[in-house]
Amino acid sequence: MIDCYADFHIHIGRTSSYKPVKITASDSLTLSSILDEASNRKGLDMIGIIDCHVPEVIADLENEVRVGNGYELDDGGIRFGDLTLILGSEIEIYDENCKGPIHVLVYLPDLITMKHFSEWLIGRMTNIHLSSQRIYEDAQTLQRKVKELGGLFIPAHIFTPFKSLFGRGVSYSLKEVFDISLIDAVELGLSSNTMMADEIAELHALPFLTNSDAHSTPKIAREYQQLKVKTPSFQEWKKALMNVDERHIVRNYGLDPELGKYFETVCAKCETSVHGRECQTCKGTKLIKGVSNRIKELRSTTTKPMRPEYIHHVPLEYIPGIGPKTLSRLLDHFGNEMNILHRAKEKELATVVSSKIARLINLARNGELTIEKGGGGKYGKVRTEE
Repeated sequence: MIDCYADFHIHIGRTSSYKPVKITASDSLTLSSILDEASNRKGLDMIGIIDCHVPEVIADLENEVRVGNGYELDDGGIRFGDLTLILGSEIEIYDENCKGPIHVLVYLPDLITMKHFSEWLIGRMTNIHLSSQRIYEDAQTLQRKVKELGGLFIPAHIFTPFKSLFGRGVSYSLKEVFDISLIDAVELGLSSNTMMADEIAELHALPFLTNSDAHSTPKIAREYQQLKVKTPSFQEWKKALMNVDERHIVRNYGLDPELGKYFETVCAKCETSVHGRECQTCKGTKLIKGVSNRIKELRSTTTKPMRPEYIHHVPLEYIPGIGPKTLSRLLDHFGNEMNILHRAKEKELATVVSSKIARLINLARNGELTIEKGGGGKYGKVRTEE
């Protein structure tokens, strides 16, 4: 068994011919830049690209295999050097059971299966060439199709105020929208953690995933998980989610929820933090509800199940003093971000950067940094105490 670091929610901004895929993603977020960043800079072992239903993305992947840059694994996934790519798709649903829209993630084992799924989507989607598009089909029909193809079905960023199951303020439960027996896990999103999500009893039976939802290369692995698997592959990941044959999620690494851009409720007009139904600064009543407040509304239990350890991860780019040049020095010395964040000791870090920065990295590991809370679409900030 090996430890495997994985981020299963990464977008593609442009194809090899420079056609847009995820409109809001960086133009530089291409297949080649993702593979380079995830493997060489971040040090990940497995990634999920969730725009693989797009025909030109499929063609790009087929070409990579054809020219020998990658090869398909018998257990699912495409191997590029030391990195395994899992084929995924993000889809928006809005059926009669949900007041939506809600985003879900679908993962499939190989290119042949993804091509079949893409063809199935064409008759149910206005634009198959873009990411996160609405499917004109009910959620449970989609779930059954995914299971027919041997895939995984995972509701995405479930507490985010926009386009998520719980985040819109509508009183959903999983069973109102989905067949719970056909859900393999849920993705928490950047403004929540295990402890917060387990306030909701119906989530207790489901594994939690922490993924980056990266729209640019630097954001890859801002959230990720550590898995115990035999090899990095689709089927091994599936076993880890099922917690069988000694495969399992070892721990989740996620942003401290206070760093997330939707942690607190804020006024949509003046962006002031709000406690109550009205902004005390401008008297506005149009609010962007924070995840922390939404979970309080949904709370249905005081008991919590045993879970993998949740580590409040602070990406290096959030730590004061770590700019591009400093990060380059760290990467040159330690190889990749997983080494910097998890393996290098504070004394070793201090041989490359100042003792102050080395200490901040160590505080980040231990969840001891001071955080200015985020909300209303703005990320929180790390504060340093002089």
